[in-house]
Amino acid sequence: MDVDKELLKIKDEIIACQKCSLCKERKNPVIGQGSHQAKIIFIGEAPGAKEDETGVPFCGRSGKFLSELLSLVGIEREDVYICNIVKCRPPKNRDPKESEINECKNYLERQIELIDPKIICSLGRYSMNFMMNYLGLSESIQPISKIHGQVFEKGRLFVPFYHPAVAIYNSNMKEALKKDFEILKKYVD
Repeated sequence: MDVDKELLKIKDEIIACQKCSLCKERKNPVIGQGSHQAKIIFIGEAPGAKEDETGVPFCGRSGKFLSELLSLVGIEREDVYICNIVKCRPPKNRDPKESEINECKNYLERQIELIDPKIICSLGRYSMNFMMNYLGLSESIQPISKIHGQVFEKGRLFVPFYHPAVAIYNSNMKEALKKDFEILKKYVD
């Protein structure tokens, strides 16, 4: 199967998507970015204002911090794949609604299957809950404050992380995120 060609099909579907009301106000859907052969995929919740402007995931302040975290553990941003559950920005950066997640999840599920990463990392609690259900880890769901940085194995490795934005609003969280990201050092070639 031609992964690049299949991911391009998904991109075209997302650009044309009218499944929920988020498409009405978006400037750009945020499909995903990075290596189509990535061993690690990072999944956020939904695009923010900067992402909506550019169509690039995690390109604002939290994206800069994500890049810093990757660099700290010896990972190049272009070697991973970064995307979101919801591909369009919710108004005023509100949390994505369950119905919006349900309309968008097929795109993400297909991206994961095509890229076939060894490790899936969620960024934030919505992404964590979604991915744990998707991976069959629903019995292990707890508040993110209890399980961030832990490694779960169910067909693939799964690591829930706090969203990098928490470090922007609470500088004490920077060290927690840095410590959590250390776990990825084991898996870098």
